[in-house]
Amino acid sequence: MNFYEKYLSVTKKNNSYVCVGLDSDLSKIPSLLKNEDNPILIFNKKIIDETYKHVASYKPNVAFYLAHGIKGIETLKQTIEYIPKEIPVIFDLKAGDIGNTMEQYAYSAFKYFNAEALTINILMGSDVIDACLSIEDSYCFVLTLTSNPSAIDYFKYENLYKEIAKKISNSSEKRLGAVVGATRIEDFSLLREVMLKHIFLIPGVGAQGGSIESVCKHAIYKPDDARILVNSSRGIIFADNSTNFAQTAGKETKKLQQTINKELEIWTK
Repeated sequence: MNFYEKYLSVTKKNNSYVCVGLDSDLSKIPSLLKNEDNPILIFNKKIIDETYKHVASYKPNVAFYLAHGIKGIETLKQTIEYIPKEIPVIFDLKAGDIGNTMEQYAYSAFKYFNAEALTINILMGSDVIDACLSIEDSYCFVLTLTSNPSAIDYFKYENLYKEIAKKISNSSEKRLGAVVGATRIEDFSLLREVMLKHIFLIPGVGAQGGSIESVCKHAIYKPDDARILVNSSRGIIFADNSTNFAQTAGKETKKLQQTINKELEIWTK
């Protein structure tokens, strides 16, 4: 199955719109794992074991693996292989380059690492999207308006984010979603109106303080088809630094799942 098919299937099976970000920073993982041969891989597997029943997707941030060279790349591949096959993986690379270079980024994400989706930055033009979508069954999340405070330096300059949203909406391609930060509540309704049927990948809850209540009120597509993925990384995987870190991650994932579902019930009545 492709990303969209897996998304539809797992959101119903797990009753969840949670995406867990595997931003596995070696400096922050529990000290009890630090002497293991591959502490990041062990950490990831334990997190996955305790969260997979409550998620709709996983999103490993590639930077945290590239930082460790060849071993990090191997760890990223092994992590993706460990994720249950019915759960789609978003390869968080935020790549954007000219055509032939972008083709290599896309090939690595979809063919070597076997992820179902890729985050992309389309500021270098249609080359970025075209190269990614030339691969069958690929799916891309386009950076549209991110949650970090300095995003306004460029995304809001001359309303660039609105132009990106129009680009996504006007495309006949259905394999595009949008990254919209949970801290951008003032723009959610507008962006949903423009990108009516596209899936929103929503970082910024948890550690960055985004509001689940506001996200559910303004970002859902319709009651029985929300078209959202709410990502939490640090707020889940680093919620506990003790021997119970994985169990705590599972509880935090379930808590986020239940909070989203409760808010969806409220806003869809």
